[in-house]
Amino acid sequence: MRFKTAIFLASALVGASAHAADNKIQNGPVPKWAVQSEPIPVPADASGAVFVRRQDTEIHIDDKGQSFYNGYRIKILHPNALQLGNLSLVWNPAAGSPVVHAINIHREGEVIDVLAKARFEILRREDQLEMAMLDGNLTAVLRVPDLRVGDEIEFGATIRTSDPTLGKNGAGLLFLAPEPSPGRYLLRLSWEEQSKPTVKPTSEMAAVAQQSGNAINYRFDNPGSLAPPKDAPPRYKWQRIVEYSTFNDWQGISRLFFPIYADASRLNPKSALKQEAARIAATRTTPLDRAAAALKLVQQDIRYIYVGLNGGNLTPTSADETWKRRYGDCKAKTVLLLALLRELGVEAEAVLVNNNIDLDGLGERLPSPRMFDHVLVRARIDGKAYWLDGTLPAVAPPMVEPVIPYQWLLPLTGPGSGLEQISWTPAARPDEISLYEIDAREGFDKPAKITSTTIKRGIKGLQQEMQFSAVTPGQLLEAFRQNAIGDTFQTIEDVKWHFSMAAQASILTVVGTGAVDWDDDGDGTKSLALPGGGFSPPEKRIRASQQDQALPFYNEPHFDCNVTTVRLPLTTQAQQWTYKDEIDNHMFGRAYYRVFDLYDGSLRMIRGSRIEQKEVDAAKAQRDNGRIADFDNSMAWITFDPDGKSTRTQASKRVPATFDLDWTADNVPCIAPRTPK
Repeated sequence: MRFKTAIFLASALVGASAHAADNKIQNGPVPKWAVQSEPIPVPADASGAVFVRRQDTEIHIDDKGQSFYNGYRIKILHPNALQLGNLSLVWNPAAGSPVVHAINIHREGEVIDVLAKARFEILRREDQLEMAMLDGNLTAVLRVPDLRVGDEIEFGATIRTSDPTLGKNGAGLLFLAPEPSPGRYLLRLSWEEQSKPTVKPTSEMAAVAQQSGNAINYRFDNPGSLAPPKDAPPRYKWQRIVEYSTFNDWQGISRLFFPIYADASRLNPKSALKQEAARIAATRTTPLDRAAAALKLVQQDIRYIYVGLNGGNLTPTSADETWKRRYGDCKAKTVLLLALLRELGVEAEAVLVNNNIDLDGLGERLPSPRMFDHVLVRARIDGKAYWLDGTLPAVAPPMVEPVIPYQWLLPLTGPGSGLEQISWTPAARPDEISLYEIDAREGFDKPAKITSTTIKRGIKGLQQEMQFSAVTPGQLLEAFRQNAIGDTFQTIEDVKWHFSMAAQASILTVVGTGAVDWDDDGDGTKSLALPGGGFSPPEKRIRASQQDQALPFYNEPHFDCNVTTVRLPLTTQAQQWTYKDEIDNHMFGRAYYRVFDLYDGSLRMIRGSRIEQKEVDAAKAQRDNGRIADFDNSMAWITFDPDGKSTRTQASKRVPATFDLDWTADNVPCIAPRTPK
């Protein structure tokens, strides 16, 4: 379900997809293009775990791709840092074997050559098998013997990171960690004349950049910590980074990958997939139904396994081969789906996205295929765009909106497409609804029947579907009896779960009994804080004085809803009950909503919370800081007073109970029907 990313860290070696017969680690000199910085003296008052006398992280671009050099000399000051003696190299071997230049221990003027007595052990270690990923990487490990506190460990190695799909093209990042250990750091980018990249440093990097010929150096001595602006949008976390790319624009990446996917999705004349498409066409009449059937076939009959072997990191396996294997990753599933849709006469294209990183600010970045880790299909059906993701469970049909709210995408087209940005709007339906019904009609001192229902949408709903659809009802009931009986439930009588295709929601209902935690307030008065009814006050949006005070503040989008209904004891009267104030408030771009009602012997509450602005400007945040003291953060108390004579007025609009509505429907009343001034 991913394009495997390759970002070059200033503290680690990263391999790239490739394949070669020679799996040995070579020994050799530092390449001519690499520069070893002069070690900085260790200060007499050095403290902490280590002092970095030098660390050189360098990328070199030539007509075959990229090479990565990492060299360092580090003083060990604390026993916790002795783990630096556990060396490892990771590479995928087509671009050639790693070349180790030196592994030495410096001790009291003596230089100890570690490689004279120790050797790397080479392993084939697939460390993401539990995620169904095969990348073909090799790992070499060496445990440096007799390493001591006070020693300096020196290391240097080069790995070629060329990717057969990208060929001579290259793009990536160099960056310095936000909180580096004290010492000297050199980040260097160099290139052959015919491979000159576009380079874009952040302001911190530009301030120290030194260009000489076909290389740029970025050197830091004892760099301080650099914290991103507090609560700012993700794009402002982009600090101390150098981007480089040999791609002229995003259209060039689109053009590069389009024929790769077109070729992989081209079927053989006698392909079995043609028969599958014919079967779908014979049993489905509309283009949308045919697309849905093709998608379900790919989701259900092709199990997910990421395959990065033999240059498969960025290049998809052909549709025919994937159908034969009956497994594949997002790339393979996408080309298989493209092939079926083409046979069915449905217009479709592959689209690159990112499932794991917020691409906020991507429009300001240099073009790089490494910014994407997933590919799916966008089809045009009856004038509408539909998203089809072959890696999702088979309950996820073609959708007008993708399950993950992508912000940026790159379509793969013959002429080449640029980046597309998807505008964000507040969620129309809650991501999660919690329904909680307490049937206390038998009295305050009797156990109540409790019905708890959760409705989950999006990725969380699909994750729950994958978890619960694989067990029997009996197994599900037993699992909840073993793990959920406690504070809420004393007994569990029934557990029901299903996934609603129409609502695209996972629905779980647990029914049981439990004691109601009525507070005894004296003189027969009782009170109860309704579950899920309170709001914590928002935190102040402030930043340290050295940070930019004018930047906006960020909200992670969400929309949740809690609906609680209490069937009141039959011995009580409506006028004996009161409840807390209602809430209809907006602060820091978030809507807070709570409403009560009492009729037909049931006290009803709805509490909703929705992010309505992803970014709040500094001036508005400052105004809302002054409103926090007046924020109603009361719990959702309901109170019974045997002598009470409530004079509340009837609500202008009845508040539904948990059992009054289909809460999976659109437009459920979880937020105020109007926007307050």
